[in-house]
Formats: sequence, C-alpha cells, structure tokens
Amino acid sequence: MNQPLSLNLDGAPRTADIDPRMLLVEALRDSFDSKAPKTGCLTGDCGACTVLLDGRPVKSCLELAVAAEGRTVVTTEGLAPEDSLTALQQSFCANSAFQCGFCLPGMLLVAEDLLRTNPDPTEEQVRVALRGNLCRCTGYDSFIDAVLAASHTGTGEH
Repeated sequence: MNQPLSLNLDGAPRTADIDPRMLLVEALRDSFDSKAPKTGCLTGDCGACTVLLDGRPVKSCLELAVAAEGRTVVTTEGLAPEDSLTALQQSFCANSAFQCGFCLPGMLLVAEDLLRTNPDPTEEQVRVALRGNLCRCTGYDSFIDAVLAASHTGTGEH
C-alpha cells in the first residue's frame, strides 16, 4: 500500500505516492523524476547515489525514502540556479574532473559539503572526503585538482 512522501527537492516542495519499502534513490528517480542520483551498487560503496539530506551527504541507496519525509533533499540538479554553475561545478569542468559522469553526483556533493565546512582543505583532506566515491573512468587526480582549485586557496568563491 502506497503512502504520500512530502519533501523539499532541489528547492521546491514536492509530494509523491511511494511504496514505503522504497529506497530514497528509487523514490527520487522513479517517483520524483530526478535523474541526478544514480543507482549503482545499492550497497553504499560507490557513492553515485549521493544526495544532500538536510545539508549533509548521504548515500540514498542506504536510506528508506520514508526517512526523508518533511526534509530537504538536494541533488546536483539543485546546486545552482537553472542555466548556471557553482564555482565547484565550473572547476570540475575546467579541470576535466569527469568522463562518463556516473560518479559525478557523488563527487560533486561530497566536495560541496567539504568546501562548505572547510573552505581551505589540504590535498589529503580532499582525498579523505572523496574516498567513499568510486570512479571507474578517470584517475582521481582531476577531482582533487578541481576541489583544490575551487577552494579559498584556489580560484573558487567558497
């Protein structure tokens, strides 16, 4: 039996009827039509499903959707106003910190959280922050370079 789920998704109040057994990543993709979080491993290992839940990164494949009732969910689609990019997203582009894009939501959202809490991270701190996100296409150096460039010590505005 389905039940309503109300949340704030990428800055807009939204409601959908969901199966209470649904994972958050499934509800976001199937019931709210958000394509940013990816369904990867479904074990919390890859990070492709990462979203910001009340401002903190969570792997949405490990959360039941009902746990998001009344909460704020931000995906990469909600990081910046339409037709614009954050300083971090611009830095990812400038540093070629992407290839197929499957890991990109997790990498961006974890990096966004890191820069919000630590505007001047060291390379080691960036590496530690990104370690829960897997990429099968690139080396991780471009991600690290992009985060450092977007930090206070780089070209970004965080």
